[in-house]
Amino acid sequence: MRKRNIFVGLDVGTTKICALVGELTDKKMDIIAMGSAPSTGLRKGIVINIEATVHSIKKAVEEAEAKAGFDIRSVYVGIAGGHIKSFESYGAVGVHGKEIKQRDVDKVIASASVVYIPLDREVLHIIPSEFILDSQAGIKDPVGMSGVRLEAKVHIVTGAVSSVKNLLKCCEKAGLDVADIVLEPIASAEAVLTEDEKELGTALIDIGGGTTDIAIYKDGSLRHTAVLALGGNHFTNDIAVGLRIPVQEAERVKKRYGCAYANATDGATEIDMEGADRQLRKIQKKYITEIIQPRCEELSELIREEIEGTYVIAKNTSGIVLTGGASLLEGIDSFLESELGFPVRKGIPEGIRGNGLNNPMYSTGVGLILRGAPHMTEDDLYEGVLNTAFERMKGWVKDLFESGSRVFGNRKISVKQRI
Repeated sequence: MRKRNIFVGLDVGTTKICALVGELTDKKMDIIAMGSAPSTGLRKGIVINIEATVHSIKKAVEEAEAKAGFDIRSVYVGIAGGHIKSFESYGAVGVHGKEIKQRDVDKVIASASVVYIPLDREVLHIIPSEFILDSQAGIKDPVGMSGVRLEAKVHIVTGAVSSVKNLLKCCEKAGLDVADIVLEPIASAEAVLTEDEKELGTALIDIGGGTTDIAIYKDGSLRHTAVLALGGNHFTNDIAVGLRIPVQEAERVKKRYGCAYANATDGATEIDMEGADRQLRKIQKKYITEIIQPRCEELSELIREEIEGTYVIAKNTSGIVLTGGASLLEGIDSFLESELGFPVRKGIPEGIRGNGLNNPMYSTGVGLILRGAPHMTEDDLYEGVLNTAFERMKGWVKDLFESGSRVFGNRKISVKQRI
């Protein structure tokens, strides 16, 4: 039987959990199945109720399995939350004038990875930003070149061990093997950013339900990541409190009538909404916008602080790409463009075939598939992976009291002993 190039991404979000199944055919990714379920066990991207999260994951995966026609065993999972932290590191090795091999590249990346990691945190990604060979900077791939001293700058992303472990536990209890964990803004960037945007310099802003994820690219490499504990749910809660209506009604009102700034709406327009007493009443549309706008201003200021805190943004010529479910709020792209002073466009998943997926809310799920595509086959779906992320997680607790190396996926991370 011919092996099919099947890939599965699981987006475990604050408001929804989405399972996407893709098949690579003719160098194009076809989304052959999708399942989704409301997410009730997470807050700001962090698991707060394991059983509720497991139930939602099972529901989303079962729907995807029914449409795909086979069982799903192995997935790539997205992770976010305020516990995510990132920083840059530097390393160097001598190559003695010889031709650089892949082992030399691995060695210099390992050198850059020798940093102090707190015992309650674990490395999720080590991403090379650039290589420097004998003072020549900006090298993307030094293999085959000759030199004496090879240096590397890397971007290291870490997460709280407890938060990662709880997410992996939810997937295991749902009957899934986690092939790897991917930071959600990195996955979203895979789906919505072009190579030109990554080269020129772009800030990806993924506004989800509980968090806003940021990934800044320059010269084709990831230079900065951040997760803000503010998302679309904050808009909804503000409306619910301000108008004294149920959260479900506030969500409906936000999606149908919400706008990022007051000048974009007709203040005289009246709308019907259901109050806490289940009685219908009328309210002017401008009141909804007046509640939303201050929260948009807060979000804008937080984004500004992250952008201005990075050295690459001064040369940013491509602007901002806005994605995520909450980016569908009317006028938010124009609002951020005027507040931040950069051109803003809304990003939708590219490089796929599948009806109904050209929507910013599916950017992370599609990106997980595109990023995992080189590493997963149909055998993984039916047989599971031998070295799952959860099994690797079991070794982390032991590592908390030992010095040496930590392993995540196929990446060996050297860490300094805690004193």
